[in-house]
Amino acid sequence: MKANELCVLIPSLEPDDRLPQYVDSLLAAGFGQILVVNDGSGPEYDPIFDSIAARERCHVLRHEVNRGKGQALRTGVQYIRDHTAFAGVITADADGQHIAADTLKLAIRLSADQKELLLGSRDFSRRNKNIPGRSRFGNRVTSVIFAALYGHWLPDTQTGLRAVNRACFDDLLAITGDRFEYEMNMLIYCAGHKIRFEIIPIETIYLEENKSSHFNPLKDSWRIYKLMLGSFFKFMGSSLLCFLVDQLLFNVFDGWLMPALKLTGGTATSVSNYSARVFSSILNFSLNRRLVFGAKGVRGAFPRYLITCVVVIILSTLGIKALSALGMAKWLAKILCDTLLYFLSYRIQRNWVFKENQ
Repeated sequence: MKANELCVLIPSLEPDDRLPQYVDSLLAAGFGQILVVNDGSGPEYDPIFDSIAARERCHVLRHEVNRGKGQALRTGVQYIRDHTAFAGVITADADGQHIAADTLKLAIRLSADQKELLLGSRDFSRRNKNIPGRSRFGNRVTSVIFAALYGHWLPDTQTGLRAVNRACFDDLLAITGDRFEYEMNMLIYCAGHKIRFEIIPIETIYLEENKSSHFNPLKDSWRIYKLMLGSFFKFMGSSLLCFLVDQLLFNVFDGWLMPALKLTGGTATSVSNYSARVFSSILNFSLNRRLVFGAKGVRGAFPRYLITCVVVIILSTLGIKALSALGMAKWLAKILCDTLLYFLSYRIQRNWVFKENQ
């Protein structure tokens, strides 16, 4: 797309002189409008916002109190959707981490024909010495977790430089989260709704080790990881509970019911094992549907769940045999295979078994 077809949206809390400088560079680059959301900054910051509002092709919205970056982004997107005809939006930060040249990169790559999320990705590799250690570690952890749970490797999960076309505006407004967790929820939403990711390399700029950022390492990190791992921890809890139920039922059936039915030996063991597994699987399905993925009304989920269980068992068996043939101990092969398949099962259940609107 051309720059004049796009609006650049900048949420801002207590900015310094870098914000008007960035705005001027965006205007010089030819963007159609610069929309700044003053997210509850005090009156001492009014001169900065007033100077931006006075510029041609600039507009400032205001929250009377601080409502968080997520809400500021939704406020801006809703304004662009309802009051302008721009073909897309590029979101950017106000703390000097982004430059107009990189913002233009996203504009040029953005397509009007399909839903996609463009991410301006900084270089977090060890060869880049400009990254503060805590920022490198935090970003790498979230990248690994996101890849394991949602199936996409995103080298910079915390970037604020993002772009979508107008077709995605309603999606952005539907995403929850009022503060920094909104941007992580955006990634999770796009992964779940098959909105493609496009990675655009940009410059890595950290001024004074990013001291001007309003990101709270404890509170905001907790919100992000709680959001990213919440359903997975519920999935683990459901699995553990069903494992305990399976063990309990097996022992009850094998130690009490089978003798009462006068079944002994291998037959009793098989009947007890399969019966316990049936009950625990039904419980697991119910818990995952209602509590883990919140998909009570999804049609056809149980047949898909059964297919998933069968596929996982087959893959586990084949994997153990293959690794054993290569010389790996069976107990270690089982741990390795079942661990990998556990993450696979989570993703299949999340994206297929319990996915809404099948």
